[in-house]
Amino acid sequence: MKNLVIAVFSGTLLLISGQGIAGDIEAGKKKATEVCAACHGPDGNSPNPAFPKIAGQYETYIERTLISYKSGARKDPVMNGMAAALSKEDIENLAVYFASQRGLKTKK
Repeated sequence: MKNLVIAVFSGTLLLISGQGIAGDIEAGKKKATEVCAACHGPDGNSPNPAFPKIAGQYETYIERTLISYKSGARKDPVMNGMAAALSKEDIENLAVYFASQRGLKTKK
């Protein structure tokens, strides 16, 4: 019985963790070029140390951060303004695009 409970729990956890953010990488790339590239670089690898490198960051982190800027829960005058204009779809697309770039996390 214990093995069955562990197997069911593990399977459920795998299903949940396998469900990523829906998003369109190409749409994210287009939006990144229009909105994010001036500070973060076109691929999220900012050449300026004053701006964070966001390439390769996890999708969920990028999405949560942008939502926090948009809502005002996270404060930064520039990012609050930039995120305010983003739709939910824009945020999802940016998250998958920047997560797909080489940068912070190791690629497989």
